[in-house]
Amino acid sequence: MTGITIKRLTLSSLEMTLALGRHIGSNVLPGDVITLSGDLGAGKTTLTQAIGQGLGVPEDCYITSPTFSLLHEYEGRLPLYHMDLYRLSGEEDFIDLGFEEYIYGNGVTVIEWPDRLSSSMPENRLHIELAIINDTVRTAEVTGYGIMADRVSSLLQIV
Repeated sequence: MTGITIKRLTLSSLEMTLALGRHIGSNVLPGDVITLSGDLGAGKTTLTQAIGQGLGVPEDCYITSPTFSLLHEYEGRLPLYHMDLYRLSGEEDFIDLGFEEYIYGNGVTVIEWPDRLSSSMPENRLHIELAIINDTVRTAEVTGYGIMADRVSSLLQIV
């Protein structure tokens, strides 16, 4: 499946990463899927925390990486399903765990390490590839797939 790369962003500070995530979280719709790729420490969980803030997840509900539990759920204006697939051995594990139900539900799903999905990758998604430039600077390449290709510009409007 071919996506449309809309923007390559330079996130020169933590504040810029948080602003991007908050804006995305404020503008996502039920059923939206966001996939995040990048090396360890690139900012995937930080971006997810900001998406949660934009969704109105309560401040006292700290969003953490679900590396060992694979899935965390948070309540906001829409439910946030945060998946970390780093420890999955493959697509079969994902299907066996019933995670597809979350992706095609009424919440917003953020998936870290989506490369583990293979053919289960959602057709409609916003993909963000984060890269480390130095201790404070990251780049983000944003690609929209399926119907998200038409919406990605509005999700990045403030950047």
